[in-house]
Amino acid sequence: MHASTISIDTASAITDLSRRTWWRRISAGKFTRVDDDGRGRAMLLWSEIEPHICVPIKPEDKPFIFLADAGNAEAQDDIGQLFLMSEKYQAAMYWFELAAQQNNPDAMQWLGHCYITGKGVPKDDNLGVMWLARAAALGHVIAQGQMNGLIGREKNK
Repeated sequence: MHASTISIDTASAITDLSRRTWWRRISAGKFTRVDDDGRGRAMLLWSEIEPHICVPIKPEDKPFIFLADAGNAEAQDDIGQLFLMSEKYQAAMYWFELAAQQNNPDAMQWLGHCYITGKGVPKDDNLGVMWLARAAALGHVIAQGQMNGLIGREKNK
């Protein structure tokens, strides 16, 4: 694998096209599948994927997409925020969930935000608070403040 390829999972996450759609297009010869990466993931050419990305990508964002695709939790969180700010909530959730699985507290805080506000997922205060609590327990200052606010609100009821 090299920097000009990206996994089919990432292609699906950043383009709003399903994995199934990507496989159909690969089978039809419309896109090039290259050798699998070291983790056995199907890889596609970045140059063929880039025109289909569902948000504007600045040149400085591109390396973060490759890092996120490679499994870097901080880059996954950054890309999640990029998609969140572009109101592509499902793509944001994809990246936040990957980063949170690696105990990234910022991604956990954003997951909490998304569940509480219903962005990209059905609104679920319980899951939102759970993610905020996990982020707070890992020292995330914003999540700690949010949890303190919630606790204070409960005490005043």
